[in-house]
Amino acid sequence: MNTKLVDSLLQIIESLSPEETALLQEKLGAIQKTPGVCGGHACIRSTRIPVWTLVSFHQQGADNTELLRNFPGLTLEDLNSAWAYYNRHQDEINSIIASYQEDDI
Repeated sequence: MNTKLVDSLLQIIESLSPEETALLQEKLGAIQKTPGVCGGHACIRSTRIPVWTLVSFHQQGADNTELLRNFPGLTLEDLNSAWAYYNRHQDEINSIIASYQEDDI
């Protein structure tokens, strides 16, 4: 193992801004879009939990503690990835939420 490379990468990762950290998490697959899974919408890694669902519950008042209790397979890092994804793709997520709300009318 190249420990110098790992140490260098760790230093770089620790120096990232919050926006850069969110982009890195997105690129590493914390949020995934898989055709045929949940309508192809962005989901938490290896789950069928769409980001829009978490954002919708959060907008209705659910905090991280409640979401983690209701989705026991998720971690705080997963939620942070979802919030970061939402911050970068608000139009996409808001459009999905709106389309499901229209279906309920």
